[in-house]
Amino acid sequence: MTVVSLRRSTPRPRRAMLLWAAAAVLTGVVVAILPPAVAFTGFALVALALLAAVTPLAALIALLVLAPLRTLIATESALQLPLDIGQLAFAALIAAWAAYRIARGESLLSLVYTPVMTAILLLLVVFALTAFNAASIGAWLNEWLKWLQILLLLLLAHDMAGDHLWHWLVFGLVLAGLANGLVGLYEFWGGSGALHLLISSRFFRAFGTFGQPNPFGGFMGLLAPVAIMAAVGYGRRAWSRWRIRHHLPISTVLLTLFYAAAAIVMVVGIFASWSRGAWLAFGMALGVLVLAFPQRAWRGLMIAAISTTLVALLWLTGFLPASVTERISSSTAEFFAFEDVRGVDITPENYAVVERLAHWQAALNMTSTHPWLGVGLGNYEVVYPQYRLLNWIEPLGHAHNYYLNILAEAGIIGLLGYGKAWVLIMWTNWRARRHPDFLAHCILVGLLGTWTYLGVHSLFDNLYVNNLFLHLGLMLGVLAILYNQTRRYTRLGVP
Repeated sequence: MTVVSLRRSTPRPRRAMLLWAAAAVLTGVVVAILPPAVAFTGFALVALALLAAVTPLAALIALLVLAPLRTLIATESALQLPLDIGQLAFAALIAAWAAYRIARGESLLSLVYTPVMTAILLLLVVFALTAFNAASIGAWLNEWLKWLQILLLLLLAHDMAGDHLWHWLVFGLVLAGLANGLVGLYEFWGGSGALHLLISSRFFRAFGTFGQPNPFGGFMGLLAPVAIMAAVGYGRRAWSRWRIRHHLPISTVLLTLFYAAAAIVMVVGIFASWSRGAWLAFGMALGVLVLAFPQRAWRGLMIAAISTTLVALLWLTGFLPASVTERISSSTAEFFAFEDVRGVDITPENYAVVERLAHWQAALNMTSTHPWLGVGLGNYEVVYPQYRLLNWIEPLGHAHNYYLNILAEAGIIGLLGYGKAWVLIMWTNWRARRHPDFLAHCILVGLLGTWTYLGVHSLFDNLYVNNLFLHLGLMLGVLAILYNQTRRYTRLGVP
C-alpha cells in the first residue's frame, strides 16, 4: 500500500525569500536602534566572518588592513579593547584558519622548510637567551612574541596561499598600504590640523593612523617597492596578452591600475611624511630595484650607475626643490655633528637631533654594562632611567636606531644574530629572483627593495612598531613561497 503524505513542504525558493525577509527586518531594527557607526561595524564584522568561513585569506587581508589602526584606536576611540586591534585580528585569523582546516578534516599545519624559516628560528633562539638579563620578563616576552608571530605568519602564508594564491597575499599587503596612504594624504592637505606638524605654513606632515610621521613614512616605504614592481609585473602581463592575442583581460588591466595607483599614493605618502629617514631609505630601495630587476647583474649595475649620475646632476644643478635638498643634507650633517651630546647647548633648532643622539648614547651605556646579551629584549625603556643622560628624562620607547637598540637589548650576540638572519634572508631573496614567471620575479625584486628600505631606515628609527611586524612576517611568507617555486623550477631545468 502506498501512503501519500498530505503535508506539503515549503518550496526552497519560498524558504530563501523568508530568510532574506527576516534578514532585512533584522537589518532595519539594528539600523534603527544602534548608532550608525556601531551598526556599520557590526555589519562589517558579520560580512568578514562569512568571508572567513569561506576562506581564511579574508581574515588575513582584514588583519593587514586593521593592524595599523592600533595607535589610532588607542588614542581616539572611546571603546577600550582588551587587546590592540592587530592582536585581536591575529587571534581571529588563527581561529578562522583552525576552523577551516578542522571542517575539511585536514591537519592543522603542514611545515615546508625554507632558509627564511631558519633565519627567524635563529633570531628566536638568540633573543630567548636575553631573558636571563631582562629586568622585566613581561617586556621581554612582549617583544619576543613579535618574532614568534612573524614565524607563525610565515608558516600560515605558505599553508593558506600555497603555490597558487600567493598573489592574494601581495594584494592584501598593498591594499593595507593604500588605505593608510590615503589617510596620510588627507592629513597632508590639512585634514589633521596638527600645527606642530606644519610645513611651509601650508601643508602638514602626514602620519596616517600611526600618530607620528616617521613610522607612517616607514610603512609606506616598506610596501611601496612591492606595489611598484607588482604594477610592472601586471602591466607586462597585460601587454603580452595584447601583443599575442590582441585581447586585454579586464582583471589584469584592473590589477595593473590598482597597483599603479597604490604605488603613486605610497610614494607621495613617503614625501608627505617629511621623514628624512624615509626619504633616504626609499632612495636606496629604488637603487636596489634598478640593480636587481635585470636578470644579468651587469645590466643592473649599468642602469644604477646612470640613474645615480642623473640624480647627482639634478642635485648639483639645483633642479631639485631647495626645501627637499636642505632637509636631506641636514639628515647627515646634523647626525654626525656631535660626538658627545652631554656638553651641547640645546636649542629649538637642534633639539630633535640632540634628543636622538642622547638616546643613542644611552643605548651604548647599556651595552658597556651588558656587552654580550644586553639588558633583555624589549627592556630599553624599562632600564632607561639607569643609563640616561642628565637632560633627557623621557625614554621614547626605543633608541631611535634599531641596530643600537638591538645592541643594547640583546648585546653583541643578539646584533650578530640579527645581522646573520637578514643576510640569509637577502641572499635567499637574491637567489629566488631567478623565478621564471615574470610577475613572481617582479615581486621578488620588490621584496629586495623592502628589505633594503628596512635596513636603511632602521639607522634612524624602529619599524617593528604599531603591528608592522605582522606585515613583515607575511612578506617573508611570500618570499618563502616563491623561493620554493624557484628551487623546484631550477631543479626541473627551467631557466
